[in-house]
Amino acid sequence: MSFETVSLLMNWLELGALFAILSRLARTFDLIANTQRELRRAIHHLSEHQGAGLGPENSFRGPEIISVSHSSGPPGIGRDDLASQSV
Repeated sequence: MSFETVSLLMNWLELGALFAILSRLARTFDLIANTQRELRRAIHHLSEHQGAGLGPENSFRGPEIISVSHSSGPPGIGRDDLASQSV
């Protein structure tokens, strides 16, 4: 085969590889968009479901948030104790 034929073949292979990469990227972005759409739908569904279950006594408070401490110290030591030790 001549140099021109090999060069043309390599160009076509490069174009094919580029097309495959772009196609894969497009599928990845579609997956991200679908995931975002499903997450928004699930959050909206949860907020509707949670809003329907609220009674008049707690309808203005919203959901309760439980605070969890992730301290690295022993269970008997509080956050203030850890702050004083680090000084």
